[in-house]
Amino acid sequence: MMARPGLPATTGTPPDGFKSGFVALVGRPNGGKSTLLNAAAGKKLAITSPVVQTTRQRIRAVINRPDGQLVLVDTPGLHKPKDALGRCLNQTTLLELADADAIAFVLDATRPLGVGDEWILTQLKRLSAPCILVCSKAKLAQESQIKAQLQAAEQRLDFSEKIVLSVLEESDAEVFVQACFRLLGPGPLWFGPDQRTDQSLEVWVVELIREQVLHTCFAELPHAVAVQLEQLDYDAGANRYHISALIYVDRMSQKGIVVGKDGAMIKAIGSQARQEMERLLDARIFLDLRVKLRKNWRRDENQLRRLGYGG
Repeated sequence: MMARPGLPATTGTPPDGFKSGFVALVGRPNGGKSTLLNAAAGKKLAITSPVVQTTRQRIRAVINRPDGQLVLVDTPGLHKPKDALGRCLNQTTLLELADADAIAFVLDATRPLGVGDEWILTQLKRLSAPCILVCSKAKLAQESQIKAQLQAAEQRLDFSEKIVLSVLEESDAEVFVQACFRLLGPGPLWFGPDQRTDQSLEVWVVELIREQVLHTCFAELPHAVAVQLEQLDYDAGANRYHISALIYVDRMSQKGIVVGKDGAMIKAIGSQARQEMERLLDARIFLDLRVKLRKNWRRDENQLRRLGYGG
Protein backbone atom coordinates (compact mmCIF):
# COMPACT_ATOMS: atom_id res chain seq x y z
CA MET A 1 0.00 0.00 0.00
CA MET A 2 1.22 3.53 -0.81
CA ALA A 3 2.55 5.73 1.98
CA ARG A 4 2.00 9.46 2.28
CA PRO A 5 3.66 11.62 4.95
CA GLY A 6 1.25 12.40 7.78
CA LEU A 7 -1.69 10.60 6.17
CA PRO A 8 -2.16 6.85 6.54
CA ALA A 9 -4.45 5.22 4.02
CA THR A 10 -7.65 3.70 5.40
CA THR A 11 -7.74 -0.02 6.02
CA GLY A 12 -9.27 -2.38 3.48
CA THR A 13 -8.39 -3.42 -0.03
CA PRO A 14 -9.90 -1.37 -2.85
CA PRO A 15 -11.34 -3.19 -5.87
CA ASP A 16 -9.21 -4.00 -8.91
CA GLY A 17 -8.66 -0.98 -11.11
CA PHE A 18 -9.26 1.47 -8.24
CA LYS A 19 -7.51 4.81 -8.79
CA SER A 20 -6.71 7.48 -6.23
CA GLY A 21 -4.52 10.51 -5.74
CA PHE A 22 -4.14 14.16 -4.81
CA VAL A 23 -4.60 17.00 -7.30
CA ALA A 24 -3.46 20.45 -6.16
CA LEU A 25 -5.16 23.58 -7.45
CA VAL A 26 -2.70 26.39 -8.07
CA GLY A 27 -2.89 29.84 -9.59
CA ARG A 28 -2.78 33.55 -8.91
CA PRO A 29 -4.94 34.92 -6.09
CA ASN A 30 -8.65 35.27 -6.87
CA GLY A 31 -8.43 33.11 -9.97
CA GLY A 32 -11.37 30.86 -9.09
CA LYS A 33 -9.65 27.93 -7.35
CA SER A 34 -11.94 27.86 -4.31
CA THR A 35 -15.05 28.22 -6.44
CA LEU A 36 -13.87 25.30 -8.56
CA LEU A 37 -13.19 23.15 -5.49
CA ASN A 38 -16.66 23.85 -4.07
CA ALA A 39 -18.32 23.08 -7.41
CA ALA A 40 -16.40 19.82 -7.81
CA ALA A 41 -17.19 18.77 -4.24
CA GLY A 42 -20.87 19.71 -4.57
CA LYS A 43 -20.61 21.39 -1.19
CA LYS A 44 -19.19 24.57 0.28
CA LEU A 45 -15.83 23.67 1.80
CA ALA A 46 -13.76 26.76 0.95
CA ILE A 47 -14.75 30.35 1.59
CA THR A 48 -14.88 32.81 -1.30
CA SER A 49 -14.84 36.60 -1.55
CA PRO A 50 -13.87 39.38 -3.99
CA VAL A 51 -10.65 39.83 -2.01
CA VAL A 52 -7.40 38.34 -3.30
CA GLN A 53 -5.66 35.91 -0.92
CA THR A 54 -8.98 34.84 0.61
CA THR A 55 -7.68 31.26 0.94
CA ARG A 56 -5.16 30.94 3.76
CA GLN A 57 -5.48 27.27 4.67
CA ARG A 58 -4.89 24.14 2.64
CA ILE A 59 -8.33 22.61 2.06
CA ARG A 60 -8.89 19.04 0.88
CA ALA A 61 -12.10 17.96 -0.83
CA VAL A 62 -12.64 14.20 -1.10
CA ILE A 63 -14.54 13.08 -4.21
CA ASN A 64 -15.53 9.42 -4.22
CA ARG A 65 -16.52 7.33 -7.20
CA PRO A 66 -17.09 3.54 -7.35
CA ASP A 67 -13.76 3.08 -9.11
CA GLY A 68 -11.66 5.78 -7.49
CA GLN A 69 -11.07 8.52 -4.95
CA LEU A 70 -9.91 12.01 -5.94
CA VAL A 71 -8.58 14.41 -3.31
CA LEU A 72 -8.63 18.02 -4.53
CA VAL A 73 -6.35 20.37 -2.61
CA ASP A 74 -7.14 24.09 -2.65
CA THR A 75 -4.06 26.21 -1.96
CA PRO A 76 -3.43 29.89 -1.21
CA GLY A 77 -2.81 31.90 -4.37
CA LEU A 78 0.87 32.32 -5.17
CA HIS A 79 1.93 35.97 -5.10
CA LYS A 80 4.83 38.30 -4.35
CA PRO A 81 4.80 38.34 -0.53
CA LYS A 82 4.86 41.63 1.37
CA ASP A 83 5.03 40.22 4.90
CA ALA A 84 5.50 37.04 6.94
CA LEU A 85 1.89 36.00 6.25
CA GLY A 86 2.47 36.18 2.50
CA ARG A 87 5.67 34.13 2.77
CA CYS A 88 3.84 31.57 4.92
CA LEU A 89 1.00 31.23 2.38
CA ASN A 90 3.43 30.76 -0.50
CA GLN A 91 5.33 28.10 1.43
CA THR A 92 2.09 26.24 2.14
CA THR A 93 1.26 26.17 -1.57
CA LEU A 94 4.72 25.11 -2.75
CA LEU A 95 4.81 22.23 -0.26
CA GLU A 96 1.46 20.96 -1.52
CA LEU A 97 2.61 21.14 -5.13
CA ALA A 98 5.72 19.10 -4.37
CA ASP A 99 3.56 16.36 -2.83
CA ALA A 100 0.77 16.28 -5.43
CA ASP A 101 0.11 13.43 -7.85
CA ALA A 102 -1.18 15.94 -10.42
CA ILE A 103 -1.62 19.70 -10.59
CA ALA A 104 -4.39 21.89 -11.97
CA PHE A 105 -3.15 25.32 -13.03
CA VAL A 106 -6.15 27.65 -12.83
CA LEU A 107 -5.87 30.61 -15.18
CA ASP A 108 -8.41 33.45 -15.08
CA ALA A 109 -9.76 33.94 -18.60
CA THR A 110 -10.58 37.60 -17.90
CA ARG A 111 -6.97 38.60 -17.07
CA PRO A 112 -4.03 38.33 -19.49
CA LEU A 113 -1.28 35.94 -18.51
CA GLY A 114 0.98 38.06 -16.33
CA VAL A 115 4.21 38.03 -14.36
CA GLY A 116 2.56 36.10 -11.51
CA ASP A 117 1.37 33.39 -13.89
CA GLU A 118 4.84 33.23 -15.46
CA TRP A 119 6.42 32.67 -12.05
CA ILE A 120 3.96 29.89 -11.21
CA LEU A 121 4.60 28.16 -14.54
CA THR A 122 8.34 28.31 -13.81
CA GLN A 123 7.71 26.50 -10.52
CA LEU A 124 5.58 23.88 -12.28
CA LYS A 125 8.33 23.15 -14.82
CA ARG A 126 10.48 21.89 -11.95
CA LEU A 127 7.93 19.26 -10.96
CA SER A 128 7.34 15.86 -12.52
CA ALA A 129 3.60 15.69 -11.81
CA PRO A 130 1.28 15.97 -14.84
CA CYS A 131 -0.59 19.27 -15.17
CA ILE A 132 -4.09 20.24 -16.25
CA LEU A 133 -4.62 23.69 -17.70
CA VAL A 134 -7.94 25.10 -16.43
CA CYS A 135 -9.12 28.33 -18.02
CA SER A 136 -11.70 29.62 -15.53
CA LYS A 137 -14.44 32.29 -15.60
CA ALA A 138 -15.06 31.56 -19.27
CA LYS A 139 -18.57 33.06 -19.26
CA LEU A 140 -17.07 36.42 -18.30
CA ALA A 141 -14.52 36.45 -21.14
CA GLN A 142 -14.57 36.87 -24.90
CA GLU A 143 -13.67 33.92 -27.11
CA SER A 144 -10.55 35.78 -28.24
CA GLN A 145 -9.44 36.22 -24.61
CA ILE A 146 -9.86 32.52 -23.90
CA LYS A 147 -7.94 31.51 -27.02
CA ALA A 148 -5.09 33.90 -26.17
CA GLN A 149 -4.88 32.58 -22.61
CA LEU A 150 -4.70 28.96 -23.73
CA GLN A 151 -2.05 29.67 -26.35
CA ALA A 152 0.10 31.72 -23.98
CA ALA A 153 0.06 29.03 -21.28
CA GLU A 154 0.67 26.15 -23.69
CA GLN A 155 3.73 27.90 -25.09
CA ARG A 156 5.28 27.79 -21.63
CA LEU A 157 4.35 24.33 -20.34
CA ASP A 158 3.33 20.98 -21.76
CA PHE A 159 -0.10 20.23 -20.26
CA SER A 160 -1.63 16.75 -20.12
CA GLU A 161 -5.17 18.17 -20.31
CA LYS A 162 -6.74 21.53 -21.01
CA ILE A 163 -10.26 22.58 -20.02
CA VAL A 164 -12.31 25.76 -20.37
CA LEU A 165 -14.76 26.19 -17.50
CA SER A 166 -17.29 28.65 -16.19
CA VAL A 167 -17.94 26.47 -13.06
CA LEU A 168 -21.40 27.99 -13.00
CA GLU A 169 -22.69 24.72 -14.39
CA GLU A 170 -22.57 21.38 -12.57
CA SER A 171 -21.57 19.68 -15.82
CA ASP A 172 -18.46 21.90 -16.03
CA ALA A 173 -17.29 20.74 -12.62
CA GLU A 174 -17.79 17.09 -13.58
CA VAL A 175 -15.71 17.58 -16.75
CA PHE A 176 -12.89 18.80 -14.53
CA VAL A 177 -13.27 15.91 -12.07
CA GLN A 178 -13.11 13.35 -14.88
CA ALA A 179 -9.98 15.00 -16.28
CA CYS A 180 -8.35 14.69 -12.85
CA PHE A 181 -9.27 11.01 -12.58
CA ARG A 182 -7.66 10.33 -15.95
CA LEU A 183 -4.30 11.44 -14.53
CA LEU A 184 -4.44 9.26 -11.42
CA GLY A 185 -2.83 5.86 -11.04
CA PRO A 186 -3.78 2.85 -8.90
CA GLY A 187 -4.01 3.69 -5.21
CA PRO A 188 -5.76 3.07 -1.91
CA LEU A 189 -8.63 4.76 -0.13
CA TRP A 190 -6.97 7.68 1.63
CA PHE A 191 -10.22 8.68 3.31
CA GLY A 192 -13.38 6.85 4.28
CA PRO A 193 -15.98 6.45 1.51
CA ASP A 194 -18.37 8.89 3.23
CA GLN A 195 -15.77 11.54 4.14
CA ARG A 196 -16.01 14.81 2.20
CA THR A 197 -13.03 16.70 3.65
CA ASP A 198 -10.31 16.50 6.27
CA GLN A 199 -11.06 20.05 7.41
CA SER A 200 -12.06 20.19 11.07
CA LEU A 201 -15.30 21.85 12.15
CA GLU A 202 -13.26 24.33 14.21
CA VAL A 203 -11.24 25.53 11.21
CA TRP A 204 -14.33 25.63 9.01
CA VAL A 205 -16.21 27.81 11.51
CA VAL A 206 -13.27 30.22 11.79
CA GLU A 207 -13.14 30.53 8.00
CA LEU A 208 -16.88 31.20 7.71
CA ILE A 209 -16.56 34.06 10.19
CA ARG A 210 -13.58 35.50 8.31
CA GLU A 211 -15.51 35.21 5.05
CA GLN A 212 -18.25 37.46 6.40
CA VAL A 213 -15.70 40.00 7.65
CA LEU A 214 -14.22 40.09 4.14
CA HIS A 215 -17.63 40.48 2.49
CA THR A 216 -18.61 43.28 4.90
CA CYS A 217 -15.34 45.20 5.29
CA PHE A 218 -13.23 44.15 2.29
CA ALA A 219 -12.74 47.71 0.98
CA GLU A 220 -11.24 48.91 4.27
CA LEU A 221 -9.11 46.00 5.54
CA PRO A 222 -8.84 43.09 3.12
CA HIS A 223 -5.83 41.30 4.66
CA ALA A 224 -5.59 42.65 8.22
CA VAL A 225 -8.10 40.27 9.81
CA ALA A 226 -7.56 36.93 11.51
CA VAL A 227 -10.08 34.89 13.50
CA GLN A 228 -9.40 32.66 16.50
CA LEU A 229 -11.95 30.28 17.99
CA GLU A 230 -12.45 30.45 21.75
CA GLN A 231 -15.35 28.06 22.27
CA LEU A 232 -17.34 25.55 20.24
CA ASP A 233 -19.88 23.42 22.13
CA TYR A 234 -22.76 21.38 20.77
CA ASP A 235 -26.00 20.65 22.63
CA ALA A 236 -27.40 17.56 20.90
CA GLY A 237 -30.75 17.77 22.68
CA ALA A 238 -31.39 21.29 21.43
CA ASN A 239 -29.44 20.80 18.17
CA ARG A 240 -27.59 24.02 18.96
CA TYR A 241 -23.96 25.15 18.76
CA HIS A 242 -22.52 27.74 21.14
CA ILE A 243 -19.61 29.45 19.40
CA SER A 244 -17.41 32.31 20.54
CA ALA A 245 -14.51 33.77 18.57
CA LEU A 246 -12.07 36.66 18.51
CA ILE A 247 -11.57 38.78 15.39
CA TYR A 248 -8.04 40.18 15.37
CA VAL A 249 -6.93 43.34 13.56
CA ASP A 250 -3.41 44.78 13.49
CA ARG A 251 -4.19 48.50 13.94
CA MET A 252 -6.53 50.31 16.33
CA SER A 253 -8.23 52.19 13.50
CA GLN A 254 -9.26 48.84 11.99
CA LYS A 255 -10.98 47.82 15.21
CA GLY A 256 -13.38 50.73 14.83
CA ILE A 257 -14.15 49.65 11.25
CA VAL A 258 -15.03 46.08 12.25
CA VAL A 259 -17.07 47.14 15.28
CA GLY A 260 -18.84 49.94 13.43
CA LYS A 261 -20.95 52.77 14.80
CA ASP A 262 -22.83 51.57 17.89
CA GLY A 263 -21.63 48.03 17.09
CA ALA A 264 -23.60 47.90 13.83
CA MET A 265 -20.84 46.30 11.73
CA ILE A 266 -19.95 43.49 14.14
CA LYS A 267 -23.65 42.74 14.55
CA ALA A 268 -24.05 42.45 10.77
CA ILE A 269 -20.99 40.20 10.51
CA GLY A 270 -22.29 37.99 13.31
CA SER A 271 -25.79 37.78 11.83
CA GLN A 272 -24.53 36.84 8.36
CA ALA A 273 -22.06 34.28 9.72
CA ARG A 274 -24.72 32.74 11.97
CA GLN A 275 -27.20 32.40 9.12
CA GLU A 276 -24.58 30.74 6.90
CA MET A 277 -23.61 28.30 9.66
CA GLU A 278 -27.23 27.42 10.39
CA ARG A 279 -27.84 26.75 6.70
CA LEU A 280 -24.77 24.56 6.28
CA LEU A 281 -24.90 22.77 9.65
CA ASP A 282 -28.70 22.47 9.83
CA ALA A 283 -28.61 23.50 13.48
CA ARG A 284 -29.27 26.55 15.64
CA ILE A 285 -26.26 28.74 16.28
CA PHE A 286 -25.46 31.05 19.19
CA LEU A 287 -22.51 33.15 18.02
CA ASP A 288 -20.53 35.57 20.16
CA LEU A 289 -17.91 37.70 18.38
CA ARG A 290 -15.42 40.16 19.86
CA VAL A 291 -12.81 42.34 18.15
CA LYS A 292 -9.30 42.61 19.55
CA LEU A 293 -6.10 44.41 18.57
CA ARG A 294 -3.02 42.27 17.89
CA LYS A 295 -0.41 44.64 16.49
CA ASN A 296 1.53 43.62 13.40
CA TRP A 297 0.39 39.98 13.58
CA ARG A 298 0.96 39.53 9.84
CA ARG A 299 4.68 40.31 10.26
CA ASP A 300 5.32 38.12 13.30
CA GLU A 301 5.98 34.44 12.58
CA ASN A 302 5.29 33.44 16.19
CA GLN A 303 1.87 35.10 16.11
CA LEU A 304 1.13 33.48 12.75
CA ARG A 305 1.77 30.04 14.23
CA ARG A 306 -0.50 30.80 17.19
CA LEU A 307 -3.23 31.75 14.72
CA GLY A 308 -2.83 28.46 12.86
CA TYR A 309 -0.73 29.59 9.87
CA GLY A 310 2.44 27.77 8.95
CA GLY A 311 4.30 25.06 10.87
